[in-house]
Amino acid sequence: MKQIITLILSLLFITVSYSQDLELPLYTDLIPNAKKTPADYIEATDSAGLISNVSVPTISVYFPEKAKANGTAVILFAGGGYFVLAPKKCIEIAKAFNQAGVTAFVVKYRLPSDKIMKDKTIGPLQDAQAAIKMVRTKAAEWHIDPQKIGMVGLSAGGHLVSTVGTQPNRVVIDNKEKVSLVPDFMILLYPVIIYDPAISRTRENLIGKKPSKEALDLYSTDKQVSAGTPRTFLVHAADDDVIPVKNSLRFFEAMVKAGVHGEVHILQSGGHGFGISGSGYTDNWFTWCKHWMKKNNLLTTDN
Repeated sequence: MKQIITLILSLLFITVSYSQDLELPLYTDLIPNAKKTPADYIEATDSAGLISNVSVPTISVYFPEKAKANGTAVILFAGGGYFVLAPKKCIEIAKAFNQAGVTAFVVKYRLPSDKIMKDKTIGPLQDAQAAIKMVRTKAAEWHIDPQKIGMVGLSAGGHLVSTVGTQPNRVVIDNKEKVSLVPDFMILLYPVIIYDPAISRTRENLIGKKPSKEALDLYSTDKQVSAGTPRTFLVHAADDDVIPVKNSLRFFEAMVKAGVHGEVHILQSGGHGFGISGSGYTDNWFTWCKHWMKKNNLLTTDN
């Protein structure tokens, strides 16, 4: 009887692992940099699927079919201006990556807040570093190549991912094991890159209304690009009226100067916030992205 129960539990685990979403807490111990969460700071999801007031970050796992899995993984970070999270596009993209044999993770990260953080400027970065540390630590368990782990960021999530990728020596979590916290590649969709004195809401939410020049330079990730920055694929629409296309152009220019391999695709139109199922030709970016990944030995020719 015990063997039968064990077999049933094993089959259930396989079913969950390879055909359903698995959500895990990002931290198994105390959440770093956290204050006691006020009673009125309650996580909520509105009718549009926007999540606010995240105090307990999580990571959701999307496994590809076992026969398709190729060992590559991506960790996705939603946009939302650092005041909400808009995960729908990330989930859509995660499932598209599954079809290409890629294991995908969507992170529900904490948003900058003095109410729940001692230092709100590093809260999202802590969660991003914790996410890649978890994926690398569990790589063997999840059948992932630890040298083929990328990060995907949309809008403000693109700023977060580019911060992780361009500041390898800025470790803001406990990492006694010295796990690499830098992704092997980055995919940035209409990212926030430039932090300048004309503070937008995205920048204000992270570093305040009157940041120092040092803070602006630190969080302008184009200024942090170096030869060690991971290879990067960028997509932006020329008519984006939320995050100007110059953000991606500036980052790519810095990549070229530093000798970082990558591609940038500027769409004639498409606006802000498109995903896989966009109107017109905005959905073509994913095909281009897969070609780029194949060129960089991140996908097999069969995917």
